[in-house]
Amino acid sequence: QVTLVESGGGSVQSGGSLRLSCATSGSSYHGFCLGWIRQPPGQASEAIASIFTDADSTNYADSVKGRFTISLDKVTNTMYLQMDNLKPEDSDVYFCTGGYMDFSTCAGRRVVDFGWWGRGTQVTVSS
Repeated sequence: QVTLVESGGGSVQSGGSLRLSCATSGSSYHGFCLGWIRQPPGQASEAIASIFTDADSTNYADSVKGRFTISLDKVTNTMYLQMDNLKPEDSDVYFCTGGYMDFSTCAGRRVVDFGWWGRGTQVTVSS
């Protein structure tokens, strides 16, 4: 059983930064993909970033590329999402997610491939 618990959300002004954390447990890091998913109002869920744990290989949606950084600390089993230059349209609930999959599937960032989800943490960016 995989458990994912997010923290670090909050409110920030446009242009500011936040770092989200996800404490993970119960997973073997072999063949495992971790990611962050958000669902803007009226839109489909989007996996904005993923990291393939075997290779620490990362992948980003165009909407966050160059502003967000996903990383994994294998000592503490904690995943992070560093969010810089935040915009009002980044406001959302961010979910830590994970699933067993291969490298290419992880890079594809399809929401349906992530079988485990945390409860989410709210990020609010004001203009």
